[in-house]
Amino acid sequence: MKSKIVKSVIAAVCIAAIAALSVALVSSRRELAAAKAKMASEPSVFDAIATRTSIRMFDRTRPVGEELIERMLRAAMAAPTAVNKQPWEFVVVTDKPTLDALSKVHPNARIENGATLVIAVCGATDNGLGGRGKEFWIQDCSAATENLLLAAHGLGLGAVWCGVYPIEERIAPIREILAIPEGYIPLNLVTIGYPAQHPAPKDKWKPEKVHKERW
Repeated sequence: MKSKIVKSVIAAVCIAAIAALSVALVSSRRELAAAKAKMASEPSVFDAIATRTSIRMFDRTRPVGEELIERMLRAAMAAPTAVNKQPWEFVVVTDKPTLDALSKVHPNARIENGATLVIAVCGATDNGLGGRGKEFWIQDCSAATENLLLAAHGLGLGAVWCGVYPIEERIAPIREILAIPEGYIPLNLVTIGYPAQHPAPKDKWKPEKVHKERW
């Protein structure tokens, strides 16, 4: 009698375990399917790098939403930075009069071509590093800018990097328009919007520029 009871208990436990495992497998398959669907809807990092191009014509009827702006800024702030000093500051501009003012002092930014967003990437001249290390803010903010460009492309937006630093004729008026305080320098303006052009990406791979072990 005891043997039958033990066998029944063991059988019940096994059935319960199999049922739990089945539920876990179904859940896992659903999560995997969702992950695959998400991956299929967004370009991989290599796709984004290979297909990103500079966009200079935008659809002025489609403003960039706050959620997308935050996602781009999160990507920018994920960039590497010397000693983790994170010397960057970002000025987000969507106000039409301010965009027009920036367009006048930096005509190469193509803001007048329908862009609804400009992000000024600025760096702290005193990043807490001594000596020549202070100049690492340029590298740090450049890395953040590249992340910003790739994020914009991955989100279906177009963008173009427009240099400001070290051209003083651009730095001074942009500093005034955006009320950038002393101690910070605008490195560039990133003009962003929904693309109204789709230029073919350039293949810039040149193996002759690769040197192994020594030049």
